[in-house]
Amino acid sequence: MTEQTLAEQMVAEEGTVAEQTMTEQTLAEQTVAEKSPGGRGLVMFVGAGPGAADLITVRGARVVAEADIVVWASSLVHPDIVAGARPDAELIDSAALPLEALRPVFERARDQDLLVARVHTGDPSIYGAMGEQRALCHDIGIAYGTVPGVSAFSAAAARADVEITVPQVSQSLVLTRLEGGRTPMPDRETVRSFAAHGTTMALYLSAARNKVLQEELLAGGYPPDTPCIIGFRVTWPDELMLRCELAELSATMREHKLWKHTVVLVGPALREGPSGTRSHLYHPGFRHAHRAADPAAVASLIAGPPVPTAGLPATKEDRR
Repeated sequence: MTEQTLAEQMVAEEGTVAEQTMTEQTLAEQTVAEKSPGGRGLVMFVGAGPGAADLITVRGARVVAEADIVVWASSLVHPDIVAGARPDAELIDSAALPLEALRPVFERARDQDLLVARVHTGDPSIYGAMGEQRALCHDIGIAYGTVPGVSAFSAAAARADVEITVPQVSQSLVLTRLEGGRTPMPDRETVRSFAAHGTTMALYLSAARNKVLQEELLAGGYPPDTPCIIGFRVTWPDELMLRCELAELSATMREHKLWKHTVVLVGPALREGPSGTRSHLYHPGFRHAHRAADPAAVASLIAGPPVPTAGLPATKEDRR
């Protein structure tokens, strides 16, 4: 009787999921209609994830499988991602192409009412040069949309089995890159100024200048023993995951010749072992809409554990 009830419940849940999927498809079609009244063509920017083909989202894989044209950079996207395309789909390798080369592709999709899957590594919203591609779509009059993807920082945290936000240690994440490279940075966005916050940082596109990166992180206030995680080509077959203290960051990266395709995580939340703190959400003394608080545990929740200080940046007074 119980098994039958569970089975019936599963069937009912599957029906609900199907209804939700239909709703999503309807909303997507409505969005396309609003963006392009004629319904002529569609460009979908798809996040492929960090590397492994099975880390693309279900929706992203579906777009690739249905696309008439798949545009992808073979230098950044795993070939197994585009292997899911239709046999008759047109595959365009954009690794050596400038933005201007996409204009005739998008115009043809508009004129012939085609679906283009523009596949990006990681998540398209992070260093994905999305603004100019959306502007191109808008300029030529073709509808567009975006499917998010798993970014390298998230994959690196998962591979290292760490939590980026730890109660009373770090509740923020800074995604940035080292200034001074080929791409200009806004004046107030410096690694040193971000490091002063002492939270978790994920640093992209900075491996080639790892010595300067280490110097700026230290100058910003991170102690030399701050834990770092280095992820090279995360989830690819030749992935390399390394741990070190900030004082050894540059030496570690140079030893392994990591100049590109590398993300660096820095911050006290990455320290190995228990933090000594816990989330209020799962504390028995915490009340929320789905659970009453245990009266006996409320006092311990209010008191809380001691705030850890190991690995936190020094204050101005400490540095004097």
